[in-house]
Amino acid sequence: MSKKKKQKKKIENSSNMSSGRYISTSEKGILDWLGIDSENIPRNALSQTTYYTCIKTLSEALGKMPLKLYQRTKDGIQRHTMTDTLRLLSLRPNEYMSSTIFWTLCEMCCQHYGNAFVWMDSAIQPKGMGYRYIVKGFYPMSPECVNVIIDNVDNGEGKGLFGTTGNLYYEYTNPDTGEQYLLRNDEVLHFKTWYTKDGILGLPVRDILKETIDGAGAASSYENSLYKNGMTARLVLQYTGNFDDDRIKEIQRKYGDKLTGAKAAGKVIAIPAGLTLTPLNMSMVDADFANLRKYSALQIAAAFGIKPSNLNDYEHSKYASSEAESIAFLSNFSYRLKMYEDEINAKVLTPSECKRGYYYKFNEQAILRTDSKTQSEILRNYVECGTYARNEARDFLDMPHKEGGDELLVNSAYIPVTYAVQNTNNGGKDK
Repeated sequence: MSKKKKQKKKIENSSNMSSGRYISTSEKGILDWLGIDSENIPRNALSQTTYYTCIKTLSEALGKMPLKLYQRTKDGIQRHTMTDTLRLLSLRPNEYMSSTIFWTLCEMCCQHYGNAFVWMDSAIQPKGMGYRYIVKGFYPMSPECVNVIIDNVDNGEGKGLFGTTGNLYYEYTNPDTGEQYLLRNDEVLHFKTWYTKDGILGLPVRDILKETIDGAGAASSYENSLYKNGMTARLVLQYTGNFDDDRIKEIQRKYGDKLTGAKAAGKVIAIPAGLTLTPLNMSMVDADFANLRKYSALQIAAAFGIKPSNLNDYEHSKYASSEAESIAFLSNFSYRLKMYEDEINAKVLTPSECKRGYYYKFNEQAILRTDSKTQSEILRNYVECGTYARNEARDFLDMPHKEGGDELLVNSAYIPVTYAVQNTNNGGKDK
C-alpha cells in the first residue's frame, strides 16, 4: 500500500471514531463513582441552549446552500455542467457523508472550535502527452487533532526545516493510533472565523464570550436545580436547645427529604413545636431572573449574527416579514460565504481553470424562500422584461422545458434608448 493510501486510510479511520464506545471522565457515572458532584461542574458550551441554537442555525444555513460552478466568458457568466470535482463538493465529498452533512460539519467546527480543516485527497494522472490534476475526495479532520506549523526556522542553508521558506504545514495526529502526518498547505482546505489575531488561526465565539456563555449556563443550572427541588429555595431550620452533631444530621436528613425534591412540591409537612423554617434565597422575581436570561441570550445571538426570531423571541423582531428577516440574516452570513468561496477557489481550482474564468459560488437564494404568489410575480416580471426566457423560469419551478421557450420576450413598445434620442433629434422622423 502506498504512503498516500495509508495516509487516507488513517484519516478515514479517525472520522469513524463514533462507531466505538468511549468513556469520558466528564460522564456522570464516572464522576459519581469518584465522589465528585456532577451537578455542579462546568459543562460543554454546546449544552447551553442559546449557544447550541446559534451554532445549529449557522451550520444548517450553510448546509442547505448548493455549491455551483460558474465561468466568466465573453458572452457573460455561464453555469458550468457537472464535473468530477463539483460532484464531490455538491453531492458526495467522501464515502461517508453527503455534501449537506459535510458543509454543516465544516461550519459547526468553525463556530465551535474556530477552525475547520479538510484534507483533499488529490493525485496527478497521465493525460495524453501531459498530466492532469484530480481530486479524489474531501475528508474533514477534527480541529483538536490538527496543529498548524510555519516553516520559518533556518536550517543553516537559508531554508526552513522542510526545505521551504515560511510555508504553512498541517500536522495531523491520528486520535486512535497517535501517528502523525504532515500535510502541505495546498492539500488542506482551512476555514476559520472572522476573529483571528494572525490571519492563520481563527478564535471561537465561546472563547471570546466565555463569561457570558458561562453565566447563561449557570442560569440554566440554577433553574434546573429549582425544578429538581420542587421549586423550593434554601431553608434554615431553627430550633431551641442544644443538639449534638448526630442529632443535627438526623433532623437535616428527616426534613430535608420531606421539604425538597419534585415529589415534595405542594405537600403539607408537619413541623414540631420549637422548629422554625426560614427561606434564605432571593426570589426569581426580585432578581429579575427572566429578563436577565433573555438579555444574555440576545447578547450571545448578536455575537453570532443571529436574529432574535431564531431563538423564538418575537418580541424583539422588528422586521415587516420573514423574508425581510432572512435577507438581513443573509447580509451577515455573506461574509462567511465569501470566506468559504475564497478558500475553495484558491485551492480546488487549478491556475489554468482560474485563468479561464472558472469559480465556485454558493447559491444564497436557497434560504430566501418566498410564497407561491410572490414567486409567480417575480418570475412574470423577469420574463416580461426579457431577463429570463420562459424555459429558464420553468427551471425555477422544477418543470420541463417547452418548445420555443428559449426565446426572450419583450413588449413591442420598448425601443433602445439610443434610438429614442436619435428619433428626437430628427424631429420624430426616422432615417
